[in-house]
This record gives sequence, structure tokens and C-alpha cells, in this order.
Amino acid sequence: MPTLILVRHGRSTANTAGILAGRTPGVRLDDHGRAQAEALPARLAAIPLAAAVSSPLERCRETLAPLLAARPGLAVHEEERVNECDYGDWSGRKLSELSGEPLMEVVQQHPSAAAFPGGESMRHMHHRAAEAVRTWNTRIAEEHGEDAAYVLCTHGDIIKSLVADALGLHLDLFQRISVQPCSVTAIRFTRLRPFLVRLGDTGDLDSLAPRPATGDDAGRATVGGGTGAP
Repeated sequence: MPTLILVRHGRSTANTAGILAGRTPGVRLDDHGRAQAEALPARLAAIPLAAAVSSPLERCRETLAPLLAARPGLAVHEEERVNECDYGDWSGRKLSELSGEPLMEVVQQHPSAAAFPGGESMRHMHHRAAEAVRTWNTRIAEEHGEDAAYVLCTHGDIIKSLVADALGLHLDLFQRISVQPCSVTAIRFTRLRPFLVRLGDTGDLDSLAPRPATGDDAGRATVGGGTGAP
């Protein structure tokens, strides 16, 4: 099965302002976020990519723009199911204000029970994102082969929920996971289970490139380290 390379969008104007952006239109990368995006093509240079998939929001499209410019033949697909969580009435509000809301404690401690007023539940967010990845895994494998890799640019809560899904963690534990802006998280899928091979990585990614085939394919077993590596 394919390797999914999850990229959180670069730092945005909402990140620096301490605002819960949600799906508020017009939230773009700040200067640092644009620099992060410009560095992404070099970080991924060693990895053949079958496709790029993106949340429809501006900050994700901006993050992928330098990568797409560096790889003119790379197809990009907009995927609504990996859109940011719909925070409803909370969208656009200061996080400092929201910290006093009783619901925020539920969001942090018992997210599977959290539903945002005028928005969606975190359970629904988790389900739609996981289903999107399963759909894309099948499509990429059928069109590009089982060892293909593809990049998906999305949002922090989406990535954390997908990591929890890959690790078999209950959604209530996903707030223990941290992914920084423009970090890379990689999940390698197999027939029986996924392997988390990068989490919130902001450095070199060359080791994610496919290894040369050997007689017994021994190289693949060293990717993640330890006896459980893929």
C-alpha cells in the first residue's frame, strides 16, 4: 500500500494572531509560512510523488504552490474531506477567549464528545478524514503501484486524528499528538497495518525515498527501526 506524506500548512496569519481560523476565508500564510513552503520542494526532492492532495483552503494551496512549481507534472487534487474542522461559531475567535469556554475542556480532554456550536463534531471530522485517506490509498495503489507515495496538505487537527487512526488510538488521545506548521508526518500502509514513520518532522526527509530493491527486500525493514518496522 502507498506511503502517505502529510504536510501541515505553513504558519498562517491566524497562527501568529492566536485565532482559531477554522474555515474562515482569506487566512493566508505569513512571511515565515511562505518561507516554510518555499523550503518544502527541497525537503521532498528525493521522494517520487504520485500525486498531491489538498484541503480546499487557501493556506494549504499556498503551501503546496512551490512544490507544484518545482514539479510541473505533479497532479493536484482538491479534497473536501480533509478540509479543516468546521468550528462553527468558534471560527475566527481568539484562542485566549475560547480557553474559558466550558466546551474547550471537553475538546482537550474528551474530544470524541465535542461538537462545535454551528459546526461539526470532532468524531465526524475524524471519520471523514480517515475515509478520505482510505479512498486515496486505494486510488494511488491502483494507478501508481503499491510502493507509491503521495503528499496530502491539510490541517493540524486532521493530521493528529489520522495519526491516532494509524496507531489505533481512541480519538480522546489525539490531543497528545503535536504537529507544527509545515511539518511532515508520514504513514506507510501495508495490507495488515499502517506504520508511522515520521511525526511532525521539520528536517531532512531523504530516508522516506524508496530504497533500491534487494534479493530479500531487506532494505525496507530498516526504515522505522526496531523489530516492528515495515
